Amino acid sequence: MNDARTGSVVTLGETMAVLTPTTANRPGPGCPLRVGIGGAESNVAVAVTRLGAVGTWIGRVGDDDLGRLVVRELRAEGVRVLSETDPRAPTGLLLKEMRAGRPRRVRYYRRGSAGSKLSPADVDRAAPAIAGADLLHLTGITAALGSQPLAALHRAVESARGSGTRVSFDVNHRRTLWPDATAAPVLRSLAAAADLVFAGPEEAALLLGRTPPGEPTVSDGKELAAALCALGPDTAVVKLGALGAVAAHEGALVHEPARPVTVVDAVGAGDAFAGGYLAELLRGLPPVQSLRTGNALGAAVSATAGDWEGLPTRAELADRVLGAEVVR
Repeated sequence: MNDARTGSVVTLGETMAVLTPTTANRPGPGCPLRVGIGGAESNVAVAVTRLGAVGTWIGRVGDDDLGRLVVRELRAEGVRVLSETDPRAPTGLLLKEMRAGRPRRVRYYRRGSAGSKLSPADVDRAAPAIAGADLLHLTGITAALGSQPLAALHRAVESARGSGTRVSFDVNHRRTLWPDATAAPVLRSLAAAADLVFAGPEEAALLLGRTPPGEPTVSDGKELAAALCALGPDTAVVKLGALGAVAAHEGALVHEPARPVTVVDAVGAGDAFAGGYLAELLRGLPPVQSLRTGNALGAAVSATAGDWEGLPTRAELADRVLGAEVVR
């Protein structure tokens, strides 16, 4: 790796403006909205950057105030931004519908957005960044955006393979973007081409052509992780929610329990987990420690409003109190 202390991660995907009602009310006349940003890949870039790694995000935004907000916020977090500004397409939107003060549904407004027009040409422009990185992190969300974004993923994997950059892939299946039958073979192919795969139990079952476990156990998670490794990656991580997460690596299976947390906003918790895992992987730590840090970041984000705002820094993560549980 380039730097055993920190390392570098390049991500690729769409980052949107996020609209969240600031009250428990549904969006309507007089309901104030908080404007932020969010995207699975850029959330991971922020997570690894806060933990001391070098994070880079590759994407596209519209030539509008929301696109400028995306770029400004990511740069303010120390993320290296390699983004094209599209004068013909708007920045995508995500609206959180609130119930009882918590997000209950996420609505996407990204059809025809600048991010949905991500293409292999964008990857080619950023090829030196991929070649110089320790890890390339991708998600299945980008694959769901259309043929060009999917082609961009394949080009990115090809670029990483040519330079010896390891590939991380979070399945991140979104049924609101495409159906299971269409998604399964595409996601399976991307997982098989990766070195490291993240998945939930249902996502793992989808890739494996199995019926998902009703109430997944730790044993179910271990079995699914081992089966995912059989597809090609050398490491597979299955996230089990309140039960924690398991990792399969070089024939060994490890489990790390979750941290107790009062959930305020679970959106972004999976990205936080992936970022925490990758940051420790870059430091050369074993899977059990990577799982532990991933769980800590997932809990911190879940306990905070916003997709990534609750991500801790390395100093905060090392704090004796914060390292034990989320402080409320």
